[in-house]
Amino acid sequence: EEIHLPGIYVHRVIKGDSYEKRIEKRTTRSESGGFKIDPRRELIIKRAALELQDGMYVNLGIGMPTLVSNYTKPGVRIELQSENGLLGIGPYPSEAEVDPDFINAGKETITTIPGSSMFSSSDSFAMIRGSKVDVTILGAMEVAANGDLANWIIPGKMVKGMGGAMDLVSSESKVLVVMEHCAKGGRHKLKQMCDLPLTGARVVDRCITELGVFDFTTKGPEKPPVLIEIAPDTTVDAVREATGFHFEVAEPLKTMLA
Repeated sequence: EEIHLPGIYVHRVIKGDSYEKRIEKRTTRSESGGFKIDPRRELIIKRAALELQDGMYVNLGIGMPTLVSNYTKPGVRIELQSENGLLGIGPYPSEAEVDPDFINAGKETITTIPGSSMFSSSDSFAMIRGSKVDVTILGAMEVAANGDLANWIIPGKMVKGMGGAMDLVSSESKVLVVMEHCAKGGRHKLKQMCDLPLTGARVVDRCITELGVFDFTTKGPEKPPVLIEIAPDTTVDAVREATGFHFEVAEPLKTMLA
């Protein structure tokens, strides 16, 4: 019913008796369209959404970043780009709309919107490497004081690959990291130096956590990060205790979402 490959490349077509396209991550929206989220994570996501302006091309990483597009300001339309070859991504499908051919780079089921286009991953990475993506929002395991990013592997654990993160963070796209401030047990994720293998060196422009917003210097001489906003329910001393590097404090220091 649909042509996926020009016939010049096809020598034989074989149809199995019980052919099934399997879905690795069946992600659907509820009938009401709503979803539940931890208030701390919602603070992070809402603040990240303020970074997005009308007309931007945006790549959202796996996990928390995928929710950012639900919180854009009224009148702001963004075009979501996925490394596997899709521009213009709609909301998660209802159960009736699930299509195994419509997935994002995180293997989640998605929908398209009017104006969406699909293309090969080579075209997708040409967009990325050609600096056509305005903003990249992704999670992290570690962020260093100089803007180094580690988010693709923990040595000794199985990983399917680094995905498109390495290309995205080196593409001149603005890189926003959204993550919880500390790991399990209170271990620092914001550190003087990353211990895990790097995704990119000096690539993080801004990091948003449930405690505050940090800006990083990625060009020229290295400088300490700057805390530019703080969460409404914490203090600078509490942020310092939860952070593994020295940072400066902006004057005036704004409150997140105030």
